[in-house]
Amino acid sequence: MLGSVSKVLLFAVAIAQSWSITFAQSSGELPLSSNALVRIAISPDGKHFIKSDSGQRFLIWGVNYDHDADGSLIEDYWHQHWDQVEQDFAEIKQLGANTVRIHLQLGKFMQQADQPNEESLLQLKRLVSLAEQSGLYLDITGLGCYHKRDIPSWYDSLDESDRWQVQAKFWEAVAQACNGSTAVLCFDLMNEPIVPGDEKIETDWLAGEFAGKHFVQRIARELKGRKRSEVVEAWVDQMVSAIRKRDPKVLVTIGEIPWSHVWPGAAPVFYTPESLNKLDFVSIHLYPKRGEVDKAIKATEPYMLGKPLVIEEMFPLECSIDELNQFIDRSRSKSDGWIGFYWGKTQREYRKDEATITNALMADWLEYFASKSKSILALQPQE
Repeated sequence: MLGSVSKVLLFAVAIAQSWSITFAQSSGELPLSSNALVRIAISPDGKHFIKSDSGQRFLIWGVNYDHDADGSLIEDYWHQHWDQVEQDFAEIKQLGANTVRIHLQLGKFMQQADQPNEESLLQLKRLVSLAEQSGLYLDITGLGCYHKRDIPSWYDSLDESDRWQVQAKFWEAVAQACNGSTAVLCFDLMNEPIVPGDEKIETDWLAGEFAGKHFVQRIARELKGRKRSEVVEAWVDQMVSAIRKRDPKVLVTIGEIPWSHVWPGAAPVFYTPESLNKLDFVSIHLYPKRGEVDKAIKATEPYMLGKPLVIEEMFPLECSIDELNQFIDRSRSKSDGWIGFYWGKTQREYRKDEATITNALMADWLEYFASKSKSILALQPQE
């Protein structure tokens, strides 16, 4: 999630320039509504998404709903202002999206190391039901520590092994809460995880800060004689195994920073051969740079691993909208999905607000997204 230093600086410049379902009865459980969406699966050849009932090819076209216009995370307002969430989902649907990527913070879902937060899980079920009713699939990204103030002190003090156990319990609880809903397209294990260098010992689990948020997180602070691939594979195995205890069918992925965009030819870190066997598709976060669409296209090549590839984050951050459009069109033969951003305001609202560079950019972006959705979804190829 906007993890590189260049992305942080550019976003900072932009900011400087402006920028029902009721709860169930006393049982405390909220049953999921009837499945209105067809489960999305992987094609027999393993290379694409398909609708499980018809075998028709499915392309992801969606938005990251990672925070609202004020920078608040969904868990900050989904209890008191559920009407806002409902309105936002309606607006996302009107934009032409078929998928919403949400981001769940571990501190909001785990009260103690072995005790999930039932109130948050209930609200997650409510969100899943809303997605079903809205006709929107969910990409649920977990283990977030975006707001440092929300990270429990007990969690921050754990060693690697105990931390992984809590993370696995998080995923088991989330998978159990969502199990049975075809609106849940996938679980993304963590947003832009990283591992330390060969001999480096890190002191913090989080890496970098932007506008008070930490989007990049370490799964280990030191290798302790292990290969980086060994750490990755052990972590992926533990997280996926926890999910599979509760849901054997849901798709699982990891949103990785494509280091090949920084160092051409760099190999994937989290898509090693062994971890790839446990993941259903590949997700990368790629922001083309101005005048470098060719380089962005080439950066996808190391991630062509025989499984669907999703550009899970994209935005005209360092390029024009026209160049981003070129990137999308040219990646059509490589990618099975593209996910941009929506932050709780429509293009019309951005136009009505103060005339700033950021508001103009967001309005232009959303207008482009809505227009592009027609060609993306209308031309979904058939198997």
